[in-house]
Amino acid sequence: MTSEPIRDQVTDRLLTPQNAALVVIDYQPSQIQTVTSMDRDLLLDNIVSVARLAKAFDLPIVLSTVNVANGQGHTVPELRAVLFDNPEIDRTQINSWEDLEFRSAVQATGRQKLIMTALWTEVCLTFPALDALREGFEVYPVVDAVGGTSPEAHRAGLERIVQAGAQPIGWVSLACELQRDWARTATVPDVVDIVLTSRLLKTT
Repeated sequence: MTSEPIRDQVTDRLLTPQNAALVVIDYQPSQIQTVTSMDRDLLLDNIVSVARLAKAFDLPIVLSTVNVANGQGHTVPELRAVLFDNPEIDRTQINSWEDLEFRSAVQATGRQKLIMTALWTEVCLTFPALDALREGFEVYPVVDAVGGTSPEAHRAGLERIVQAGAQPIGWVSLACELQRDWARTATVPDVVDIVLTSRLLKTT
């Protein structure tokens, strides 16, 4: 039961805490209320878990909202409570990649692997994901933490970016890929709490 030496955390082909960043786009009340591709409460639980994982592994996080000045509302409270110290980059562009502050923030992370989450899948995830891929980033959409205005639209958005090179991932898979080895004890308590205690083993 011997673990191999830890791979180079920057050049590793898989996601690591040192080569990835989390991008969170438009988790606002109006967007969540119009998701029909999955249960909205489950969607909210999943994106909160993704955010908690990013905090546990100290990933750079880029958080963006759209059109707050015109009444679209800020990031939903449950998610904002986790990302309380991450500034919201507000924009008017539907495609966040066309906002200079947003794109600069992504580039400033210094990470080439982008774990991307957004509402809606077919719009606010698809458009910047396609642009990021064209600019040489690797994109990992968290498929069970994003949602669309219909199941068909959600699937079409994911298919479009996967065909362009995106690598889909689920939130539990994300947790295990970042953790990689239970012998890396520093983050084990957080991962166990986020994945098992708070979610998969939770009884109601």
